[in-house]
Amino acid sequence: MEWVLAEALLGQSRDPRVLLRTLCRGEASAERVETLHFLLQRLEDEAARGGGDALPEAAREVAAGYLVPLLRRLRVRPPGTPDSDPSARPRRRLLRAAGAALRSCARLAGGPPLAATLAEEALRDLLAAGAVPGLEGGAEAAVEVLAAVGPCLRPREDGPLLQRVAEAALALALAGDGEAAALAAGRLLPALGQGGGAALRAVWCGLVAPSGPGRVGPRLQVLSSLAERLLPAPGEGEAGPDARRCARFWRTVQAGLSDAEDALTRKRARYLLQRAVEVSAEQGVPCTCGSGEANGPSLFWWSEGKKDELLKFWENYILIMETLEGNQIHVIKPVLPKLNHLFDYAVSEETGRWLLHPSWHLCVYKRMLESENKILAKEGVTHFLQLYEAKGLPFSPEISEFIIGPLMDALSDSSLYGRSPGQQIGSGSPLGLKLQRFLAAYISLLPEELKSSFLLKFIQKMSSRHWCAVPILFLSKALASVPRCKALGLEGLLALRGVLQCTMATHQILLRGAAQCHLLHAAMNLVDVEEVSLSDISAFLTSLRQEESLGRGTSLWTELCDWLCVNESCFGRPSTCGSIGLQETCSLNAYVKSLVQEYITSPAWETGEKCRMPDWAEAKLVALMVLLAVDVEGRKVQPSERQRTQNVLRIFLDPLLDALGKLGSNAYLPLRKTDRCLQALVTLLRTCSPKGASARDDEVSPVLQDLVASAAESISDFLLRRLTMNELSSVADLDRCQLYLQVFAELAGLPGKRGERGSPVLRIISPLRDASIRHLQDTDSGRVPTLGRQVQRAVSMAALAAVCEVCEALGQTPELQRDPPDAGPTERLLAALPLNQRLQKPQQQSSLLEESSSSPGWGRIAAQYIHDQWACLSFLLKKHHALLPTSEGALRDPVPPAVQTPASTLQAALAALTVLPSDRVLPVFRCMKLLVPQLLAPSESVCVEAFDMAWKIISTLSNTQLVFWSNLKAFVQFVFDTKVLTIAAKIKGQAYFKIKEIMHEVIEMSAAKTGVFNTLVTHCCQAWLVPAPEVSQGSFSNATHYSELVLEACVFGTVFRRDQRLIQDVQTFIENLGHDCAANVVIENTKREDHYVRVCAVKFLCLLDDSNVSHKAFMEDLAIKLLEKEALVSSSRTRCYVNSQQHRVKNRVWQILLVLFPRFDQNFLNRIIDKILQAGFINNQASIKYYIEWIIILILHKFPQFLPKFWDCFSCGEDNLKTSICTFLSVLSHWDIITQNLTEKKLALKQALVIALQWGFSHNFSVRLYALVALNKVWGMCKTLQMGELDALASVIESSLSQVESTPGAGNAKKNWQRIQDHFFFATFHPLQDYCLETIFHILPRLAGLVEDEWITIDKFAKFTDLPSGAGAHRYLSATQLRELRPGDWAQQDAGAHSAEADRQSEWTDVQKKILPWRHSAPDADLELVFQDRAAKLGKAISRLIVVASLIDKPTNLGGLCRTCEVFGAAALVVGSLQCVSDKQFQQLSVSAEQWLPLVEVKPPQLADYLRQKQAEGYTVIGVEQTARSTALTQYCFPERSLLLLGNEREGIPASLIQQLDVCVEIPQQGITRSLNVHVSGALLVWEYTRQQLRRRGGTQA
Repeated sequence: MEWVLAEALLGQSRDPRVLLRTLCRGEASAERVETLHFLLQRLEDEAARGGGDALPEAAREVAAGYLVPLLRRLRVRPPGTPDSDPSARPRRRLLRAAGAALRSCARLAGGPPLAATLAEEALRDLLAAGAVPGLEGGAEAAVEVLAAVGPCLRPREDGPLLQRVAEAALALALAGDGEAAALAAGRLLPALGQGGGAALRAVWCGLVAPSGPGRVGPRLQVLSSLAERLLPAPGEGEAGPDARRCARFWRTVQAGLSDAEDALTRKRARYLLQRAVEVSAEQGVPCTCGSGEANGPSLFWWSEGKKDELLKFWENYILIMETLEGNQIHVIKPVLPKLNHLFDYAVSEETGRWLLHPSWHLCVYKRMLESENKILAKEGVTHFLQLYEAKGLPFSPEISEFIIGPLMDALSDSSLYGRSPGQQIGSGSPLGLKLQRFLAAYISLLPEELKSSFLLKFIQKMSSRHWCAVPILFLSKALASVPRCKALGLEGLLALRGVLQCTMATHQILLRGAAQCHLLHAAMNLVDVEEVSLSDISAFLTSLRQEESLGRGTSLWTELCDWLCVNESCFGRPSTCGSIGLQETCSLNAYVKSLVQEYITSPAWETGEKCRMPDWAEAKLVALMVLLAVDVEGRKVQPSERQRTQNVLRIFLDPLLDALGKLGSNAYLPLRKTDRCLQALVTLLRTCSPKGASARDDEVSPVLQDLVASAAESISDFLLRRLTMNELSSVADLDRCQLYLQVFAELAGLPGKRGERGSPVLRIISPLRDASIRHLQDTDSGRVPTLGRQVQRAVSMAALAAVCEVCEALGQTPELQRDPPDAGPTERLLAALPLNQRLQKPQQQSSLLEESSSSPGWGRIAAQYIHDQWACLSFLLKKHHALLPTSEGALRDPVPPAVQTPASTLQAALAALTVLPSDRVLPVFRCMKLLVPQLLAPSESVCVEAFDMAWKIISTLSNTQLVFWSNLKAFVQFVFDTKVLTIAAKIKGQAYFKIKEIMHEVIEMSAAKTGVFNTLVTHCCQAWLVPAPEVSQGSFSNATHYSELVLEACVFGTVFRRDQRLIQDVQTFIENLGHDCAANVVIENTKREDHYVRVCAVKFLCLLDDSNVSHKAFMEDLAIKLLEKEALVSSSRTRCYVNSQQHRVKNRVWQILLVLFPRFDQNFLNRIIDKILQAGFINNQASIKYYIEWIIILILHKFPQFLPKFWDCFSCGEDNLKTSICTFLSVLSHWDIITQNLTEKKLALKQALVIALQWGFSHNFSVRLYALVALNKVWGMCKTLQMGELDALASVIESSLSQVESTPGAGNAKKNWQRIQDHFFFATFHPLQDYCLETIFHILPRLAGLVEDEWITIDKFAKFTDLPSGAGAHRYLSATQLRELRPGDWAQQDAGAHSAEADRQSEWTDVQKKILPWRHSAPDADLELVFQDRAAKLGKAISRLIVVASLIDKPTNLGGLCRTCEVFGAAALVVGSLQCVSDKQFQQLSVSAEQWLPLVEVKPPQLADYLRQKQAEGYTVIGVEQTARSTALTQYCFPERSLLLLGNEREGIPASLIQQLDVCVEIPQQGITRSLNVHVSGALLVWEYTRQQLRRRGGTQA
């Protein structure tokens, strides 16, 4: 077209100058400039033939007078216009046309000056464009000019200019992001490079410069455009630098393969790699490119002697990289075995060294790990971790860097650690186990001199980011599994401390504790004790939380003591003084002794009265090291030398005990010293008690208590003086008050010395109480309160609350019973003080209050003051609550006003809730628990207000872990108190409905916060079954009034998100480790899993006595409500798919009904039997059917009177029953169990035989199978009883059974018959012997295919000790072999038969490049395929082409294919289901083609047999698929008998079917998109087949 236009213009005038001037006039437009370019091209051709002497001058005029000014005008782009703006497209078109015209002008001008001049000017514009605002488009114009005239420059004369242009263009391409950069990389640099010489060298040097700036994408764009110059094949002309010998080139290619985000850049990298391999193979010349590492493997090398191996290696490598572009795991999985072969090729068998650099393999893993597909990323991680299990690869720094970099980044994803399908809950993460084995194997293979640096970097990587709980746990566990070696010094130990801080970030306490245990194991295994000191070790140990991991008496504590004992003499000396300035020795005992001595010595600069409280960390350090040293010493001595251990403890604590002994007599001891001594005392007493079974044999705790008791009197005097003598006068002193009260509580629980009546601290209770009351009663008489006075009031109230708590805790001890403290003064004080009295803020606070970060503000102090008031009141209310008389006038003691006027006290409690922080309301809740039962009847509205306000507080605390659970327990105890529930149910007022409302809100909260419902249901079940002594035995009536609670508990269970389920799985895994993980011993099992709600409900029901009328009525009412709930769920419009919430609820309903069944009598069953039988007609999931069938069997076995109702279930028509009749036929298969209690069995057998035989002739295949199973069972019983009256039916029955047994071949019918007979419900399950909790809640859900969340293991019933098991509970364990079976439903096993065989293949001979393999589904029946060749009868020309589209899902694609096949005369179109013809979308595209084209139905599971049949008939099976061995469509010759197999839209052709194909044909592609629509692909191949056949026929006819 362009040529015609140019000829037409020349036809108007033979003078080209006239034409050129004409085109250069007028407004510049893209069309005008393009026309000018066409004319100049035509003139170039004339000039080449020797004509047109005036052309050079005319060309110079056009360039100088028109094109260059035009390009200058185009430099200015409208401000703010992005490159992608549509309005910028005409401008870019004009630039392109002007540049092309300018190139023609330069060639026509003949002389070089024009090109050089234009290039110089454009280069100046290019360099200046970036610095001048408003000239953003100048770079684009300059690039167009340079791309146009660059090829016209002379390599020799213009070499410097070419080099400068190349350098500027390269800098723009590598640093810019706009259109100019893309033009420079895509047009200018390739144009310059194609000219060779200085320009090519400049471009090449810039691309491979070690510090060259830029991104990978532009580099690869330039390299791929210059590939013919840099990687020339033999005979392709002048070659430039050999890129194969440049390490920078290969690093750029690798970066493109692994790190590039866009597919085009990765495609360019693969092109360069493939080009280099092809060039090397064609040249046959040895080539080597080193990696820059000393004695390291080459990045690329070629040897003609290894040509076949190298070609195979790179062919597989490129195939893998292309397959990864599909981003689909089922496409990639068959290719992964080739990755294993890459390692075989890359490692020398003789020397065991790398032949090819391992960075190529790591590119594959990086590509997988960075995939958006999580499954693919997990497969990449798993495959890499398994490498060192099968083979020992040589060391490479690149692999270590990969582990510490991309691999650990990928391992931070929690979703990788989920269980594999079918794996037991609590069995551990497969990936975690692989990580454990990998790290141990890899470090074992590392050279000794590199282990230290690798482990240090690995640990530093762990501490350098925020980790979730699950990844840090398994990384720590893997680190602990590394074989013992001396690899870490002080820096490594500090890095481990950093990791410990990372573990504290999670709220999952058990996971946090387990991670700390593993990190301590890692430290003991890996630390070189000669490189660290005891102070370093002790600092590391204090980073552990002893209440979560390092508890005394655990196995971890024992291992730590053994490790210290072995290495005691090996620890090094510190290079600098420790944190507390110790001059260390090598002995642990000497170190600890010095540690204690130094700790007791108070620094001189902190001895004033106003010094702050010391940090508790040093006290924890001292206590920990003292106890460790004592236990280490205990391991050195024989049992007969235990006195030596006691002496060692006494030696360690002598400085501390000496200081404590002087507290009461020496008033001038430095305050800092007394604080530190008391902190150490509290910490020692709290951490000394051992955990676990070793507590009984511990000898250290009694010795420590005796030692402390010797100083208890002095400490008591000190506490009494400090708390009562106005010595605490600042805000900071309130922290000391808390310390003193902690010491008071600890000492109060200690036993006294021999011959004494308890701890000496008990004697100061009365003086402390009296002094505190005096301070509180002392009024200021109108004076402004001072800071010291108010602080003393706060201290006195706190002390009074502490006295009450101690008296309450020790109220049952003999000491207090013999000499109980008088509560009268406290009562009189509280009577005089108004409730909720606030502590007035002193005026001088702004100037005198010395607030510190650790000291509370005044608001917090005032709240604590009110909190302490309610703590005292709670003690008094409880005391008088127990002494309340049964009638008025019988009071033995004066009653405080708070008890006399409970209504006002409750109002005050409500007021306290409004002012107290949410974490300080616990004593108020305890008071309300005592007050509400007395006020519920007379003052119901106030109690309802209390319920409502308390629940709002609990709701606001739901995200506060520290105080939520204690407050929730207190809340449940007072709202759901037995008396409260009884009174509320009796009056049926607002309180009754408010309690039920709160109950449902608690259940709703449990969906988001696991464990909330557990607290409520456990409390209620305990209270209803085992009432408190002061509660009447009629408390069980509450179970009836609030039966919704038990009902919801029976069906409770949330559907967890994936991350929640992962946390639950990992917690179960840790719990299953038992005492091997110290966290299980130290951390109390709170039993907050959702399973424990149902466990509690089941144990509650098992404890009920069916001889008790109220118990029996409750169970019957619960059963009716369960059936109603099941019916409600069944009638819901929400689809009940497998493992849906509806499925799970129904499953739980039938589980509880099975638990309750033994308590049902015949009268009650008369009421519910119809509902149970009706449930059998509903289309339920498999697990629900098993439960329904089971309970029907039990009913008929126990009460044969219901057999007539059972027979009636078979009387409905077959159309109404459909396949639900299988439920009742399954019951017949256990007829031997049902008839055990029948006296006349023959009649029942005859009836069962007739029914089974009748349904054995059903048209439905599944119904026939179930009927034959029942028939086989019943007929066997008939033959045993020798029932002669059934001889007439014998021949029919025997022939039916023998026919199914002797079905010829290996068809599906015979397989299904065998499988249904082997199914657990018919072959192993015994309805009576298997009746137990294990079968109901674990075995049957597992075998029925329920998700693991629904499996309740039997040990959870045993672990739940809040309720006793009871003598009448059902037996727990199954008596048969049912628990040993594996899950599997006969109707679902066919679906995976072929795919399972496919998975066993180690490597396919041909694989997909991009499509996900299709999976089979179960066939309904065998089909005989018959062609209905209607079109042939109409005289149409029919080919021998069969198009198989059974794998295609979308009706639109099927409709389009139908139309295409009919148009081109295909023999038949094979589809997965003929029902697609009735689809409207199909009909819209087929336009009635289905009426003239033979359609054949072949379901996907029958495709393999169908293809084999067609191959036997002489057809060539052709797959439309991109594979490693596919043939291009342009090169393939179709046989006449061709069968075309099309793949699924998403998944392509299954891997198993690919192996059955005779050939794979792919459509050549030029673009980036990787696939065509399946209808389009099919149409192209159908047309190509038709075209070839028509050509053959034409040639034959000719």
